[in-house]
Amino acid sequence: MRVQDLPALNAFLNATAAVLLISGFILIRARRKTAHRRVMIAAFVVSTAFLVSYLAYHAQVGTVRFERPGTIRTVYLLILTSHTLLAAAVPPLGILTLSRGLAGHFDRHRKLARWALPVWLYVSVTGVIVYWMLYRM
Repeated sequence: MRVQDLPALNAFLNATAAVLLISGFILIRARRKTAHRRVMIAAFVVSTAFLVSYLAYHAQVGTVRFERPGTIRTVYLLILTSHTLLAAAVPPLGILTLSRGLAGHFDRHRKLARWALPVWLYVSVTGVIVYWMLYRM
């Protein structure tokens, strides 16, 4: 895979993670615990693959600047800032939430998942938006 293909792969991985997170939420609400577990593990794996790909890309390319001026630049920077700040929280939140669920500590898992899910979902969705704004607009 060429380095210039990695941003599109990263957006695909983020979109996939978002779909898996929503699916996992729906599954647990339907009390389908085994399916929920499998889907959430898949979301974690996909997000980990994203992180590896993202770091590989930026290690080779460095920073990519958003060049469009005006209001759209302000909107982009606001989305990027919130995305970046919350993205730093996703790995520890994901690891802790997943480990609590896998260990069977469901009360602690549920309490943390109420915070982890919306943050992780927001980061996944805004990751796709950042890609679209930076590379497709």
